[in-house]
Amino acid sequence: MVKLTVNLLNKLCLQFAFLLLFVAAPVALAQEIETPADYAVMMDAETGIILFQKDADRLMAPASMSKLMTLEILFSRLEEGSITMDQEFHISTDAWRRGGAPSESSTMFAEWNSWISVENLIRGVTIVSGNDACIAIAEALAGSEADFATMMTARARELGMEQSTFANSTGWPDPNQMMTMRELAMLARHLVETYPQYLHYFAEEEFTWNGHTQPNRNPLLFRFPGADGLKTGHTEASGYGLVGTAERDGRRLILVVNGLNSNRQRSEESARLMTLGFNAFRGYDLFAAGDLVGDAEVWQGRDHAVPLTVREDVAVILRREARRNLRVTVNYEGPIQAPIITGSQIAQLRVEAPGMEPLEFPLYAAISVPKAGIFGQMLAALNHLVFDSAEEAAPAGAGESTSETDITPDAE
Repeated sequence: MVKLTVNLLNKLCLQFAFLLLFVAAPVALAQEIETPADYAVMMDAETGIILFQKDADRLMAPASMSKLMTLEILFSRLEEGSITMDQEFHISTDAWRRGGAPSESSTMFAEWNSWISVENLIRGVTIVSGNDACIAIAEALAGSEADFATMMTARARELGMEQSTFANSTGWPDPNQMMTMRELAMLARHLVETYPQYLHYFAEEEFTWNGHTQPNRNPLLFRFPGADGLKTGHTEASGYGLVGTAERDGRRLILVVNGLNSNRQRSEESARLMTLGFNAFRGYDLFAAGDLVGDAEVWQGRDHAVPLTVREDVAVILRREARRNLRVTVNYEGPIQAPIITGSQIAQLRVEAPGMEPLEFPLYAAISVPKAGIFGQMLAALNHLVFDSAEEAAPAGAGESTSETDITPDAE
């Protein structure tokens, strides 16, 4: 268990130097990883940490990758019990004509005016990217595809996807059908975490319907051991894209790429990037829930400092050759005015490195610190007057300052 002291700068620096023997940068430098894809994101599924990115927040045409939102709404209805897997949805004229005619490449070959179970419609979307299946789902759940698209956008906002907008259930080209790489990765992570019972449908290698057997369109399933999803996409506007996920030795990564030039390039590049993700990055456990990670100075309390703790496990991810140029700070507004209640959030642990998204972890008071008696308060004030400047002696709430301790470790 590592304890840090923030009362004296030199002691804190020494102890932080010890801590940083175990600290890892959570995101690799984006410029160190090159890809011909116009857009790319790789995410650690457990933590949500972005390992690398390229134009992750620029809106772009997602093509059939947006079908993941169609599936999310369907899965949520299954979980709430409003529909069942053996319930059948109707294949309307519109679903057949726009998404199911034999001339359409993205189809499960559903027959016009037929009824298909929810489970087979899931296969029609996850394995062969059937537009007919998506439209049937949209019409069954919302009455029309237009209303379903409105539902998709609203659901995206509920999931924290602030930029994505939807105009249809299929990803058919439309100026209002736009997503970002980051939000596609967020959606993929949500699907994997929230609906693991449906993940196996994405990994099925082929699907036969109405006499037509089609292979799964996800090239990772056939090129990368451990891959088990999720969705490809292609239109002239978007290029070739993929939302992929794979698990090895209990660790899962999510990869999103778009804007590649060909199916072959998509296949090769997605496998290359996934290999890089598993080989080049390593996860590090910093603290377990309940560990003490430092002390914060207290003003007019019975104790002069309060220990800081984390409530949840703290882990970060580091590119193996990038364990340098780290900046780690403990920040709080201090000294902290007593009384302090156990469990109060009073500080932040921040981990930064050039080119990465900073991570912040809340730090909480591990014990309560009651206010000192009159004599103790007078003694504290006297100590500050004698040993500190007037600015340093100011009590919390009356001119308090931010306490930030920064350390940059030497290269290993």
